[in-house]
Parts: sequence; structure tokens; C-alpha cells
Amino acid sequence: MAYQPPKQSLAGQVVDVIVLLVLTVGALYLPLYMGLAGAAKTPAPIENPTWEALGQNAAEQQQWAALGFPDAASANDIITARFDYTFSWTALIVMVVAVVGYFILVVRLSDKEYREVIDERFGKSGKG
Repeated sequence: MAYQPPKQSLAGQVVDVIVLLVLTVGALYLPLYMGLAGAAKTPAPIENPTWEALGQNAAEQQQWAALGFPDAASANDIITARFDYTFSWTALIVMVVAVVGYFILVVRLSDKEYREVIDERFGKSGKG
């Protein structure tokens, strides 16, 4: 007799898909909503920029034009953008707690699931 895992209903599958979709979109959108993503900043764009003032040579100017930025003013914000290297201990602690908590959750739930599968397949072991 081959092992037959329990069947999941169609409604259960739909709920699983919706929950996973919400979690995926949430994981991608939450950092943007909290202002934790998009580190490029524009601290001081150059007034009336020229390609020379932006430090671009002729070859770079041609590449900017090929990308749809024909003049220096249109590429000013992109070229002068700098990364924000500020550091937040609070954000680090929250991230560590979230990652460790997730790891503990996965290990505990996996342990529970594995024990259920073993009990279904081989019967109660008497331990636990």
C-alpha cells in the first residue's frame, strides 16, 4: 500500500495562492512604503549643467543620447545622484529579529509537519 498524502481542497489551494501572492507583493512593496528602498538621492544638482561640468566625455555623451538623454540638463539628476550611506541600528535590529524569528518559525513548523508525516506513515512512535 503506497502512502497517500492528505488531499487539499480547491478552496484551500485558492486561499494558499492568494496568501502567497499577498505576502510576495507585500514583501516587495513594504520597503518602499517604509522608505527603506531607493537609496539614490540627489543632494545638489548642478545649475545649468554642461556635459563637461557633469564630467562626461564625448563617448559618454553619445551613450547618454542613445539612452534618450540628448542634453546635459536631462541627465543631470541621474548623473549627480548619490547614495545615502546612513546607517540605522533600529532597522538592523528589526531585520535581525525578523530573520531569526522567521528561521525559528520555519524550523518549528517543519518539525511539526515532518512528525505528522512520519506518524501517518509509520504510526505513533510513542515519543513526544
